[in-house]
Amino acid sequence: MKRFLIIAGVFIVMIVGVTSCYKDVVLPKKGTDPNAPPVQYSYKKDIAPLFNTNCALSGCHVAGVQAPDLETAVSYNSLVNGGFVNTIIPTQSDLYIMINGNMQVHIPDAADRQKVYDWIRTGALNN
Repeated sequence: MKRFLIIAGVFIVMIVGVTSCYKDVVLPKKGTDPNAPPVQYSYKKDIAPLFNTNCALSGCHVAGVQAPDLETAVSYNSLVNGGFVNTIIPTQSDLYIMINGNMQVHIPDAADRQKVYDWIRTGALNN
């Protein structure tokens, strides 16, 4: 009887162990896969409002405080002509490095950072 209980107990533990094993499949949020083909974003509709809301604040990236100036009227020229965007090697863009480094706290959403990355990858157009 004792042997039967031990075998039954081992059998139950094995069944519980086998049925409780599963593999979680975590899919990346839409727009956050850095290796996915780039999505075309509009600078005026998608990128400038992101910088205006999160970066062009008093004491931050505004005229005369800290480069680049990210106020809506001058942000595109400040980024592209100021050398902050590298469309040849987007991951080496100062802008990409900043928003994924020290400035990530100001753009915490990975999808928003992916938008900026995709915008750079598609030529950083002023559209």
